[in-house]
Amino acid sequence: MSGKLPHGYRVLKGQSLRDYLSARRDVRDRLGGRAGDWTLAEVSDGNLNLVHLVAGAGGRVCVKQALPHVRVDESWLLPLDRGANESAYLQAVLPHVGALAPAVYAYDTRQTLIVMEALVPHRVLRQELIDGRRFPGVAAAVAAYVARASFFTSDLYLPLERKFDLLAGFTGNHALKRISAELIFRDPYYDNPRNRWTSPQLDPLVAEIRADPALKLAAARLGARFLADSQALIHGDLHTGSVMVTADDSRVIDPEFAAFGPIGLDLGAFAGNLLLAYFAQPGLGGDRAEYGEWVLGQLAAFWTIFRRDFLALWRAHGQGEAYPRVLFADPASARALEAEQERYVGRLFSDLLGFAAVKIIRRIVGFAHAADFETIADPTARAAVETRALRLAVGLLKTPETVTTVDDLLAAARREQRHV
Repeated sequence: MSGKLPHGYRVLKGQSLRDYLSARRDVRDRLGGRAGDWTLAEVSDGNLNLVHLVAGAGGRVCVKQALPHVRVDESWLLPLDRGANESAYLQAVLPHVGALAPAVYAYDTRQTLIVMEALVPHRVLRQELIDGRRFPGVAAAVAAYVARASFFTSDLYLPLERKFDLLAGFTGNHALKRISAELIFRDPYYDNPRNRWTSPQLDPLVAEIRADPALKLAAARLGARFLADSQALIHGDLHTGSVMVTADDSRVIDPEFAAFGPIGLDLGAFAGNLLLAYFAQPGLGGDRAEYGEWVLGQLAAFWTIFRRDFLALWRAHGQGEAYPRVLFADPASARALEAEQERYVGRLFSDLLGFAAVKIIRRIVGFAHAADFETIADPTARAAVETRALRLAVGLLKTPETVTTVDDLLAAARREQRHV
């Protein structure tokens, strides 16, 4: 991070956080009771921020503060304005996604701190998938979230002026955009010191990936799309660790990587992480085959429901600059538009495949790994399931034409899972 910290900024925890919250009437009234009786629990789980759950006699809040560095590596400096980026994203999408995301109560620019709804007793979806628990509504909820957040921030809905004003507000998130560009689309494909993998078991496969020009070109093309495409306002990091669940509620959290980009990145991120969960099952102990099929069923539901909801939103609310309604008022033109809408979502599915593939690869041979595989203590068993996931990802990048439907994707995943 360049430059000085904002005047008055300080990392808030313990008594300093208690004092800060007690000085804010809006938060104090929500928590209730005496500040000295509030309970504070640090629940920081990701790599970037400090997160506390605060409970009082009258209620709870979650407090998320951006740090001037990566939480797990103080030498890796980051700008603090990413907190403002997250707050701006939530302001843009909450009117459309409603209770699919936590409510926001306050944002403090100086402290780069968000006070939001505490998701209790919600748990992180990734760990629940590792533990073999089922949440039948989660795929539908995340699909509805992506459909609504992306459609209502796209040219399909917004007038040109509103789209450009909104776009301008997200052009300053350079540091996190760079993190994504490097960790997803660049670093796994060459000898970068940040990379790690299950060695020596995966060494030959990693060498193959780095030596494959077609594979590297496919990843680079997706990286170029990520940098250049402003299709909609996207979450930017929608993995299974960014979803919290109960038996009857699912919420999407942590949109600090939000930016304008290809809708397929959010689709592929979630789909790719469901595939990671699927491939991890044989290494997690016991007979997990039936549960693995349930995970694949959630992947199918995720795409099917997204597709249905996105098309329904377009047909009901398509009033933006793209595909202007005035051109398609007569019956013949209306039929032509319906065919084009089908082609549009078909391209989104193709994007899902590519972005899912690069997400899988970065979680196995890059810097930030997923607990789905890291939970598997035996490196040989871990490498076996990681190999299957990598083979699927490589195939999706190099021969995407072999997968044209979600059923094709599930069949390809099953073939790799059976491969010894």
